[in-house]
Amino acid sequence: MTAAPQTNVSDDILSLVLRSLEDDKAEDVVIIDLRGKSEMADHMVVCSGRSTRQVAAISEKLTEKLKLDMGVFSKIEGKDQGDWVLIDAGDVIVHVFRPEVREFYQLEKMWLEPGTTGAAT
Repeated sequence: MTAAPQTNVSDDILSLVLRSLEDDKAEDVVIIDLRGKSEMADHMVVCSGRSTRQVAAISEKLTEKLKLDMGVFSKIEGKDQGDWVLIDAGDVIVHVFRPEVREFYQLEKMWLEPGTTGAAT
């Protein structure tokens, strides 16, 4: 008899995050594996919304799903401005940007290895 493969909590949170972002039409989703690179989290997800309203809506719905589906109470910063929202879900950090702001900060370039593009969905 073979045991079912075990998943860890960070992978479960990541799966929920990715489903929520897809449902809410987030664009250019990039997943950065932080395991072994940072103590702050296992995964970072960077994505874009087309407007400040969409960025805020994506962020609100994601934090609500995390709370209802997994009991994860996220810390959220920047939702009122809607240019760059940071969601700290413990093992998964999510950044939701307006495209212009994302291009300006180029956050994923700081974390990706030279020559890689990260996992995109």
